[in-house]
Amino acid sequence: MTSWQLVRLIAGSFILLSLALGIPGSPIFVSPWILAFTAFVGVNLLQSALTKWCLMETIMRKLGARAGA
Repeated sequence: MTSWQLVRLIAGSFILLSLALGIPGSPIFVSPWILAFTAFVGVNLLQSALTKWCLMETIMRKLGARAGA
């Protein structure tokens, strides 16, 4: 997988997991404050779209993921 594919995979996983942990009707509910993490991931996705720079992609490249096209 390329670095941008990994970023999307990780971001999507983080969002789904934080929703499962933060919504009161969920069987694995912990706290509604976990939804702040969902907002954090969303803000970072928005920031990366506007600036064309993503910290997670930089980290993935340093860990050995190949750059995407």
